[in-house]
Amino acid sequence: MRRRRLRTALTAAALATATLTGAAPPLETAVAASRPAAAPDWSVAVVDSTTARYTPSTIGGWSYPVGLYLYGQYLTYKRTHDARYLTYIKNYVDRFVKSDGSIGQSFDSLDSMQAGRLLVILHHETGQDRYRKAAKKIRDRLDTYPRTSDGGFWHADSSSRAHQLWADGVYMVNPFLVEYGKEFGGSAYTNDEAAKQLYVYGSHLQVANGLLRHAYDESRSASWADPVTGLAPEHWCRAVGWYAMAITNVLDALPADHPRRLQLLGILRRLAAGLEKYQDPATGRWFQVVDKGARGDNWTETSCSSMFTYALSRGAQQGYLDRHYADVARRGYEGVLAELSVGTDGRTDLTDISVGTNVGDYAYYVARTRATNDFHGLGAFLIMNEQLRGD
Repeated sequence: MRRRRLRTALTAAALATATLTGAAPPLETAVAASRPAAAPDWSVAVVDSTTARYTPSTIGGWSYPVGLYLYGQYLTYKRTHDARYLTYIKNYVDRFVKSDGSIGQSFDSLDSMQAGRLLVILHHETGQDRYRKAAKKIRDRLDTYPRTSDGGFWHADSSSRAHQLWADGVYMVNPFLVEYGKEFGGSAYTNDEAAKQLYVYGSHLQVANGLLRHAYDESRSASWADPVTGLAPEHWCRAVGWYAMAITNVLDALPADHPRRLQLLGILRRLAAGLEKYQDPATGRWFQVVDKGARGDNWTETSCSSMFTYALSRGAQQGYLDRHYADVARRGYEGVLAELSVGTDGRTDLTDISVGTNVGDYAYYVARTRATNDFHGLGAFLIMNEQLRGD
C-alpha cells in the first residue's frame, strides 16, 4: 500500500511538471528520476583501484599489510563472486608457495604469520594440498615459538622483541589459528590456544579505561616499558584495533560453552565502552592516540577507525555487545567514508592512514606519516565495509 501511495504521488508530481512545462515525460522517467542514486560499491571500487595500481608481482612481499588487504579483497570476492579477485590472491600467494607446498619463510615473528590466512583460504577454494602444507608450517612453528611465563607468544623471536606482547600480535596469528582448525581439523587446540592468547594479552594490556596499551614487556627491559608494570605508555589506536578485530573473530569461532568465552566477552565489553567514550564526536573517527583527542597535534586515523567500526558492528550483531554499539559503529562508518574519495584518474583514495609503527611515546605516534592508500587502511576498510555496507 505504501509503495502504491508513493507511486501515485510521483505520478501526480510528473503530471504537474508536465502541465507547467508543456512537456509530458514518460511515467518511467519521472519515477526513476525521483529515486535516490544507489550508493557506490566502495569495496569493489577500492579493490579495482588497488589491483589497477599493482599486479600480484608488484604489490609487495610476504607481509601482514598485504595479507590484510588481500583478506579484505577475499571478503569482496565472497560477496561479488568476481573470479578476478580470487585469481589475483592466488597469483600473489603462488609467488611464495611452491608446488610441493614449501614456503621460504621462517615464521620467527607473529607479523610473518598473518598472511597465512590466505593459505587456508586458497586450500578451501581450490582444494590444492600445497596450501595445507604451507599453512602447517605456521601451525608447527607455534609448537616451539617462544612465550612469556604465562604462555603469551612473544611478538618476535628476536632479542629486540624478547618477552614482549604487542596488541598487534593477536591479530597476526589468532584468526589464522581458528580458521586453520576449522579447515584442517584440530579445532579443540586451535580454539583453546587462540582464546588463551587473547586472554593473556588482554590481562596484561587492558587498563581501567577499557583501552589496551600498545605493548607489555615481561622483562621490563625495553626503553618504553614502565619499570613496575612493564606497560608501554600510550594507547596507540591501530594496536587497539588489531586486538578488537581479533577478539571478535575468535569469539565468532568459539563454541558457546567454551570456558574462556565469558572472559573474552568481558574484555570486549570493557573495550567497547572505552571506544565509545573516546570516539571523536565531530567526525565519528578515533584518534591516533586514542584517549588524547583534546591535544591539538593529535589526529583521527583511518585504519583504526575502520577496525573499531567493524568490531563494534560485528559485536552488536552477534550479541557480544549491547545493540546501541551498532549506532556507535554507524557514526564510525560515516566518518571513515568521509576519508574516501575518487581522484581524477577514477581511482579511489583513502587518506590519513598511519604507516607501520613501533612502540613509542605520544610525540612519536602523532608524528607518524599520514599516508594515502596504505595497505593497513585499505584492508581494514574492506573488512569494515563488507560488514556494514548493507546495514
